[in-house]
Amino acid sequence: MGHLDHATFGWLTPVLSYAMACIGAALGLRCTVRALDATGRSRRNWLITAASAIGTGIWTMHFVAMLGFGVRGTDIRYDVPLTLLSLVGAMAVVGIGVFAVGYGRDRVRSLLIGGLTTGIGVACMHYLGMAALRLHGQVRYDPLLVGLSVLIAVVAATAALWAALNIHRPAAVAVASLVMGAAVSSMHYTGMFAVRVEVVPSGAALPGASLMQFIFPLAVGLGSYLFITSAFVALSPTARERAAYASAGRLTEPDERAVDVAPPGFRATEAPRTSLT
Repeated sequence: MGHLDHATFGWLTPVLSYAMACIGAALGLRCTVRALDATGRSRRNWLITAASAIGTGIWTMHFVAMLGFGVRGTDIRYDVPLTLLSLVGAMAVVGIGVFAVGYGRDRVRSLLIGGLTTGIGVACMHYLGMAALRLHGQVRYDPLLVGLSVLIAVVAATAALWAALNIHRPAAVAVASLVMGAAVSSMHYTGMFAVRVEVVPSGAALPGASLMQFIFPLAVGLGSYLFITSAFVALSPTARERAAYASAGRLTEPDERAVDVAPPGFRATEAPRTSLT
C-alpha cells in the first residue's frame, strides 16, 4: 500500500483550492441571480456563464488541490483527453442543472432536479479527473466514502441553487459562496480519503502529462477566466439598476407632449391697451 500525501506543499494547495471553489461558486450564484431577473437571450447567456463558472471553479479547485497530492514510490501523470473531458463534462452537466432552475416553473421540483444533476456533475468531474491518473500501481476506492462524497456534492449543489433562488443581497451571496466552497472542498477531500493505492514498482515511463506540463498552466488560465468574468459581472448593471437608469432618463428628458397647439395662421398679439382718459 502506497503512502498518500494530500498536502505535499502544506496548507498552500488546500487554501488556494478553497479560494478557487469560492470564486467559482460566487460567480455562478451571481450569474444565476442575474438570469432569474432577465428574459430571452439575456437569461440564456447568464445561465451559460453560471454553468461555465461553477464547472470551471470546481475543476480548478480539484486540480489545484491535486498539485499537493503525491504517492510514495511512484510518479504521477495525467491522461490529457480524459482530463479535458472532466472539464467539459462538468460544465455540461452543471449546465443542465442550472438551466433546470432557470427555466423551471415549479421551483421545488426544479430545485431538486437541478441540485441532483449539478451534484452528480461535480462528482463525475472529480472521479473522471481521478480516472485520468496514471501511476505505477492500482487505484482502489472505499465505497462508503465514495457514496458520502457524492451525497455531499448533491447537498452542496442543492443548497447553492436554493441560495440563488432565495438570496439576492451581495453580502448574503458572499456568505453562501463561502459555504459552497467549503462543501465542494469537503467533497473533494472525502473522495480523496477514499483512495487506496497499491504501488507496483516499475522503471517504465508513465504515459500522459505531468502537473506542471499541463494541469498547472490550464489551471492558471481558467483561474484568470474566473477573475476576469467576476470583474465583468461586478461592473455590469443589474436589471433593477438598468430600470432605475431608464426611469431617471425619462424624468430628465423634455416633455415632447408640451408643444404649441395653436391653430395654423394664428399670431399672438399683445393685449389691447385701455385708455384711462
